[in-house]
Order: sequence, then C-alpha cells, then structure tokens
Amino acid sequence: MGGSLAHSVVQAALVASVASPSRQAQQRRQESRSLQLIEGSLSASRIERQSPWLAGLHRLSSGALAGLGLSVVALSALTLHWQNQWAHSYSELEAAKSLEHRLQESSALLEQHHLGVVRKPGELVPTSSTKLIHLPEPQALVTSSPLPALVATQLQQIPAGY
Repeated sequence: MGGSLAHSVVQAALVASVASPSRQAQQRRQESRSLQLIEGSLSASRIERQSPWLAGLHRLSSGALAGLGLSVVALSALTLHWQNQWAHSYSELEAAKSLEHRLQESSALLEQHHLGVVRKPGELVPTSSTKLIHLPEPQALVTSSPLPALVATQLQQIPAGY
C-alpha cells in the first residue's frame, strides 16, 4: 500500500507539471482576452470608426455631465455664501431687536420716573414768563471761500426749531 500511495503522489505531480504549462497558457489567454474586451469596449477610436454618431453622443453626454457637475459645485458654493449672509443678517436683526427692547424698557423707566415726579407737585418749581431768560442767537461761523457754484445759489435761512 505504501508503494501505491507513493506511486499515485508521483503520478499526480507528473500530471500537474505536464498540465501546468497548458493551464498557465490558458490563464494567460483568458486574462489577455478579458483585457482586450475591456480595452476594446473603452476604445474611443474603435467606437468612432464603428458608429460616429454614437461617439458624438458619448462626447456630448460627457460634456453635459461635466457641465452639470460644475454647475452643482457653483450652486453649492453660492448656497453656502447666501446661508452665511443670511446668518450674519439674522444675527444683526437679533441684536437690533435686543437693543430696541432695551430702549423700550429705558423709555418706560424714564416715563415712570417723570410720572412719579409730576405726582409730587411740591418738588416742581413754579415758573412764569417773567422769570424766563432769553439768550441771543449764536453767531454763525464764517467759512473761508465756498465753492463758486454755491456762491451763485441763494439759500433761504431755515427758521430755528425746524
């Protein structure tokens, strides 16, 4: 039995060594055939020779896809920019709301203070028109030389209080 087992192992090795070159050649052919299939299917010149309209359609669709991709990137960038601008404007609006609320609170507090003072007439000083002091109007500053176009125009003086 030992001899037959050794004989079968040797025979299997011989068969494998004889079969391996043909097996290797067969594997190489399959690999080259698959590479030829891939190269042949992706070859632009072969497709262009066989059907030029299909190659043109392929170029057109590739260009459209590239353009679409670029437009998506551009719109994404614009969207991010607009979102940032909106967030900045919104934060300014919130700050303005807060300041308005503080101003209203301050106005209400001052109003309450003045109403409290009015309720206490003893603290107010009575006055009359004879006790009023009239101050002279301040002199206007004389400027050096106005522009020649402004010299020709006559401006009306605006009454005080307007």
